[in-house]
Amino acid sequence: MPQWLQILLIVLLVVAFVLAVLYIVGRKLQKKADSQQGLIDSSKQVVSILVIDKKKMRISESNLPQMVQDQIPFYLKWRKMPLIKAKIGPQITTLMADEKIFKEIPVKRQVKVELAGIYIVNIKGKPKQKKSNSKTPIKKSLWQKTKDKVGLNKK
Repeated sequence: MPQWLQILLIVLLVVAFVLAVLYIVGRKLQKKADSQQGLIDSSKQVVSILVIDKKKMRISESNLPQMVQDQIPFYLKWRKMPLIKAKIGPQITTLMADEKIFKEIPVKRQVKVELAGIYIVNIKGKPKQKKSNSKTPIKKSLWQKTKDKVGLNKK
């Protein structure tokens, strides 16, 4: 058997082994994510919050409770997470949010959200946007003003 064929067979076996391991690990992680999503869905509740500030920062730099910081996986401790400082009733707390939801939440506004612990699951009602002044008056020239008075401008 030629040497290049032996090397090719060894490489194919290694690749097949790696793919099998990734498939098994992926299934386990998917089951874990599904069970966590079930827990989130069962414990979420609609709450009205006043968003004070929102930032992306590391978990170690945030003022989350130490118990929460200990439960975060090691590979997420150094990553910047979307954190929202909000007032829920009389208490000011730091909440975590999904990336998509983080972008939609307006700052310094009252928003109704679905909350599961300290995790913002969803925005219940779309937040009211500021009214834009898109109908600002356009300055007209003297010629256009006289046309309007005479009635020559047809719109």
